[in-house]
Amino acid sequence: MASIKLRELFDLSGRVAIITGGSRGLGFQIAEALGEFGAHPVLVARRADELDAAVAALAGQGITASAIAADLGPTGAAVDLVARVLDDFGRIDILINNAAATWGARAEDYPDEAWDKVVNLGMTGAFKLSREVAKRAFIPAGRGVIVNVASIEGLAGHPASRLGTIAYNAAKGGVINMTRALAAEWGPKSIRVNAIAPGFFPSKMTAATVAAHMADLVERTPLGKLGGEGDLKGAALLLASDAGGHMTGHTLVVDGGYTVQ
Repeated sequence: MASIKLRELFDLSGRVAIITGGSRGLGFQIAEALGEFGAHPVLVARRADELDAAVAALAGQGITASAIAADLGPTGAAVDLVARVLDDFGRIDILINNAAATWGARAEDYPDEAWDKVVNLGMTGAFKLSREVAKRAFIPAGRGVIVNVASIEGLAGHPASRLGTIAYNAAKGGVINMTRALAAEWGPKSIRVNAIAPGFFPSKMTAATVAAHMADLVERTPLGKLGGEGDLKGAALLLASDAGGHMTGHTLVVDGGYTVQ
């Protein structure tokens, strides 16, 4: 029997990948990884100018991508987004749920509007989009892949010396268990659902935390550094491609060892 070549397992040629929050940060890093191996990334974010810049940057790397400016918070946003992608491409093969928000405040003073914003986008929005993609694309096709971008903040709290992010912690914890629940339910339909839990990566969202606690974060990380521009790519490619074909319901931690201590 002929052996399967590793290059074939990682090959994403012809596959369409929706990447929410894909215009910058970790979402853009994932778009680079999937695009390099042949996928067509469809970047989704609120700001058209950032999306245009991201598509141009990918084109400079030889990656053809598309962009859709959309706010995933409102009711019906997932339905409209999936319908547009299917109209444009006729298929969806991969969904990367990366869009998120955060808000810093002590738990005892945490505003209701902050909780609603963070949880609605980071967890509820991810579920609604997963549900719509599964119903409209994955189940009819008999296969599909979801990768949820969670966080090590969903696995634990953080030191009381730092400003609290209770809604973010709760949302990411919910995403991790939602990943397991969807994997169990949709596995018989050949839909794989996994998550990545990044540690601390420099980004617009983490800028304030990194600026205030850089030395402590590095000291607490066994590898002695924060996540870099390429540190999420391998994990995302593994979970999104056939190389991870026997993985589902798993949360892959990418944190330089931060959570092992």
